[in-house]
Amino acid sequence: MQELVQQSAGVGLGVFLGLLLGLGLRKRQGRSGGLLGGSVILTASAAGGVALIVTMALYAVTAG
Repeated sequence: MQELVQQSAGVGLGVFLGLLLGLGLRKRQGRSGGLLGGSVILTASAAGGVALIVTMALYAVTAG
C-alpha cells in the first residue's frame, strides 16, 4: 500500500497545485462557480485526492 501511495503521490500533488493556481486565478477574476463550498483549497484538495486514488487503483490493476 505504501508503495502505491509513493508512486502516485506526484500525480495527486501535481493536480492539487495545478488546480490551486488555475482556480485561484479564476476566483480572483470573480468567477467562483463550480467550487466546492466556494473554496479554492477545498476544491483543489478534493481533486488531488481523487487523482491520487485513481492513480493508485491504476497502478494496482496494472501491477499484477
